[in-house]
Amino acid sequence: MLKNIKAVLFDLDGTLVDSMWFWESIDIEYLGRYNIELPDDLQDKIEGMSFTETAHYFKETFEIPESIEEIKKTWNDMAWDYYINKVELKTGIIDFLDYLSQKDIAMGIGSSNSKDLVNVVIDKYDMADYFTSIRTSCEVDRGKPFPDIYLKVAEDLGVEPEECLVFEDIPKGIISGKEAGMKVCTIYDDYSKNMDDEKKDLADYYINDYNELLSSFRDKKDA
Repeated sequence: MLKNIKAVLFDLDGTLVDSMWFWESIDIEYLGRYNIELPDDLQDKIEGMSFTETAHYFKETFEIPESIEEIKKTWNDMAWDYYINKVELKTGIIDFLDYLSQKDIAMGIGSSNSKDLVNVVIDKYDMADYFTSIRTSCEVDRGKPFPDIYLKVAEDLGVEPEECLVFEDIPKGIISGKEAGMKVCTIYDDYSKNMDDEKKDLADYYINDYNELLSSFRDKKDA
């Protein structure tokens, strides 16, 4: 998996941290303030969008009176407590980041979330030193499934796309990495477990967690 790989790029939600589970609750609460019921297909519609693109979608689709910046601030405020007190790291991720550091493999983050919330996670778990580039889709022209975010992170790291391995948890994120010309490993997440077959078809690799991945590396080394 890491042969000829000079950089590993990570999505954040569902990939570095187990956080996808609470966003539907926030959507329900937020729309409920305007007496709007959560559409069954909302998550499918906004999957992969940047934080800003999602705000535009809400404003236009549901005729939200708040400005785009007000919508984003409201979401940041609503999600803050979850990230500080309830969100946990994905199993084995710190050990895997340590492993990559020991191998002198560069690391970056390409997230669809807001920069404020990404920074909350990075600060909470003291992970800043692992990542040379931390970008969000709001910093590029198009969100996932377009390749812009991962190409930007690769540019920051000074590596070619074909030298990158991306870790992702949802189909549109996998497509983003593949469209960038990168190898993609997808990881199991409860939120997207109903998409596992699609994820496996789209990605180059599939893992249940990072401990499983590290065990496979050790087994091959010992073989």
